[in-house]
Amino acid sequence: MSENPTLILIVGPTAVGKTELCLKLANNFNTEIISCDSRQFYRELSIGTAKPTSLELAEVKHHLIDSVSISEDYDVKKFESDALQILEDLFLEKSVAIMTGGSGLFAKAITDGLDDMPDIPDTFRKEVIRDYQENGLEFLQEELKKADPEYYSQVDIQNPQRLMRALEVIRGTGKPFSSFRKRKKVERPFRILKIALERDREELYQRIDQRMDQMIANGLFEEAEQFFEQRHLNALQTVGYQEIFGYLEGKYDREEAIRLLKRNSRRYAKRQLTWFRKESDYQWFHPDDFEQIIKWINIKLAESH
Repeated sequence: MSENPTLILIVGPTAVGKTELCLKLANNFNTEIISCDSRQFYRELSIGTAKPTSLELAEVKHHLIDSVSISEDYDVKKFESDALQILEDLFLEKSVAIMTGGSGLFAKAITDGLDDMPDIPDTFRKEVIRDYQENGLEFLQEELKKADPEYYSQVDIQNPQRLMRALEVIRGTGKPFSSFRKRKKVERPFRILKIALERDREELYQRIDQRMDQMIANGLFEEAEQFFEQRHLNALQTVGYQEIFGYLEGKYDREEAIRLLKRNSRRYAKRQLTWFRKESDYQWFHPDDFEQIIKWINIKLAESH
């Protein structure tokens, strides 16, 4: 392993500008990028997940993009194992690696390690997804509030993925989800520099709206339509597809679907920011402040020598 191996973790809300910055950093440090974006793993989902373009992927080697199929069960535990293996291999040759994404839970799996969760039979997940599709988000919120008030008070209750994960564990074990969340932070054999990106809220929301318009022009509705029959899959329980499924089910018109896509993407960005602000050890930057970011990283790298 190289001396003082360092992982530079770059997080931030959707559309903030992570990809562009990480390409610059990877070129600067002559290294590779690992994605910790929970939606970019899936090779079938292209438009709605805002993956780097084929040119960007060719410019710098990326890992864990297009790495699994939507029909596979790929969870944060498998991600942790895959990402740590990639880092181990990378650090044989490089002293710096870059990881980026907007999924707080996946980033935290690498920085802190995971709670030791029990294995739950697949039937419970399918049952919870079905309940969500038939009864909506409030149904999940109510069940969690009753079954595990402690976790309910901590979790982002607007995030169906988090609620469904908790409920499948509760139903599968008969115990509160919070009772499994007691693990101490793990020590990794590399240093981690944590950077979070932010923009002025109006500027960010404008970028989100523009990105959504671009996705729609690129064929987002058509992409979602291809997966309509598979909409029960875990990989598709996400902003950018759920809103179009509602339109395809005849719940509202196309115009309303576009309004919901933009609104829910903005809400998602807000929740991402809330998550990262709760973590105290991130250094915050505007994504355009490349010189400041490099300067800060170099100071930190020098400290370790």
